Amino acid sequence: MLTLLRPLAGAACASAVLSAVSAAQTPARSDSFPAVTLPGTQLRHLHSAATGRDYDIYVSPPTDYARNPTARYPVLYVLDGQWDFKLLLSIQGGLLYDRFDPQIMIVGITYSGTDPDYNALRAADYTTAAVRSTPGSGGAPRFLAFLKTELIPLIETSYRADPGRRVLMGSSFGGLFTLYALFNDPALFAGYVAASPAVTFADRDAFSEEAAFAASHRELPVRLFIAVGDLEPLATPVREFMGIVRNRGYAGLKLETRVIEGERHSGNKPEAFNRGLRFILGAP
Repeated sequence: MLTLLRPLAGAACASAVLSAVSAAQTPARSDSFPAVTLPGTQLRHLHSAATGRDYDIYVSPPTDYARNPTARYPVLYVLDGQWDFKLLLSIQGGLLYDRFDPQIMIVGITYSGTDPDYNALRAADYTTAAVRSTPGSGGAPRFLAFLKTELIPLIETSYRADPGRRVLMGSSFGGLFTLYALFNDPALFAGYVAASPAVTFADRDAFSEEAAFAASHRELPVRLFIAVGDLEPLATPVREFMGIVRNRGYAGLKLETRVIEGERHSGNKPEAFNRGLRFILGAP
């Protein structure tokens, strides 16, 4: 059972209970009441040889997992799990109730430690090029290797995951990394959801990645969903990126884009993730 958001120190791969911030209000002490928990969830710790970092891996098996011992399930890999894992649990629960989505496993990826600097760590792992103004940036190749050679094998040997139905989802720098993975190892995932991807980072490196891919590829047989809020500064460049990808006419690509009215950079995530999941998983 997962508890949010009291970070734990990294350790060897193991299931554990993840603790969460109590819902207590001031002036009550923070330890006066039981922690709020997320039933049916698990925590695993994973040290990466590829990046040298320790990760907390949040796992939510499908609700019918125990009742269907031979079934294999799609797996949604969610970047920035410290923020978006619990959001995706709620979104997927609603989609499942409304019969838009099938049963899926959700895997949130975040960082171990007593007080991890999420902004600095994600800026290092998710970015595609080294930029002086962002210390440690440019770690996307190493992080992609971590997903491919360490995390995905762990999930697919520990759970009944379907290798043919992997989905990668991220927002902002996480969205930038999602596009990086798409154009550098497209077959690793069947579907990609990029919300407000930071396509302007490193002198519009995302545009360069896509152009390099297009120079030698005419096919891109995946499902891709890209969204952006219409009130955020990224709206114009992300729209431009959407148009470029659409106009390439990649064979096999199933593409949906959405500009979310009245939302900025973070506020668009609930709708972007909802619509993205429905599209990627083949719902109407």
